[in-house]
Amino acid sequence: MNEPSKRPEAGKRHEAIDVGDFVYAATGDRVRRLTMPDGSHWFPAVDVCKQLGHSNPQKALSDHVPEDHRDILETLTGGYGLSIPAGREWRRDLNVISLQGLIVLVNACTKPSCAPFKQWAAEVIETVQREGSYTLEEAEVQPSEPGAPIAYAMPEQVAEAIVRLEERNLQADEQLAVSQHKLVALHEEIVETQREILETQRAALTAQQAMALAMERIANRLDSLILERPAPTADLSTPPTTESVLADWRRRLSVTEDVWTVAVVIAPVLVEEGELRRPLESIAARTGLSVHRVNECLRLLRKHACIRSQGASEDGAPVYVLHQS
Repeated sequence: MNEPSKRPEAGKRHEAIDVGDFVYAATGDRVRRLTMPDGSHWFPAVDVCKQLGHSNPQKALSDHVPEDHRDILETLTGGYGLSIPAGREWRRDLNVISLQGLIVLVNACTKPSCAPFKQWAAEVIETVQREGSYTLEEAEVQPSEPGAPIAYAMPEQVAEAIVRLEERNLQADEQLAVSQHKLVALHEEIVETQREILETQRAALTAQQAMALAMERIANRLDSLILERPAPTADLSTPPTTESVLADWRRRLSVTEDVWTVAVVIAPVLVEEGELRRPLESIAARTGLSVHRVNECLRLLRKHACIRSQGASEDGAPVYVLHQS
């Protein structure tokens, strides 16, 4: 932000061209400015170099700006008994250049946008060399206040440069507004998409919960039907065989592979010996299942009325017989 200019003291010549417009025409931007009590203007070198395309401000200063037209902010303000301006942008070690140093930097710039300003500066030098002076034309409209200074017209080249820069800034503002509008629209679209995804996820979760409840009700109903179903009546006239027992179990059971593995092992024993007196470890060794899983398989066979428990043997092994009506 530019610092306000000091009002010229009595006896000092009024500036014919507004320094803000002057710098704007030269650099293409309204860079920060410090105006000292004696009316001299100083500018942060980093601001000017940035607008003129110098990537290394220190090198640009050492290559183009004489030492008497560049200074350190703390040294410059201290010489006038002033403090450092407020704000983090104004560091004590900030390099600053005078208005003349700024013009030198502009003349060293190769950007096409600096050409009108450099052409006008060359015209001023040529006019002074030829006529001994350079005078601005007075503006057509002069201030009406008593004692107001004379208003001068902006040099044509400088005015045209300012107009072009203002047009460029307006175009940039319009492009920025369009981009911001697109960004807002994109943000709204993203929010809407996220809302739709969330609703879809909620609907899917509700459907999964409903399906799980339905499956649970079906499973409970099947269990109740199995428990209520009477056990098949055995044909007492024909002794059961291993094949008939397994065939009967297969018709009535819908079990996993490990349950059927246990059934195949115990069915011959039940048919031939009339009962099963085997430690769970023995059955586990023959089936390759764990003792716990063997116990679960036997419990399932009891639940479906395939076998009945007859207590335990003297050594603690469970005793099972075929379930017959």
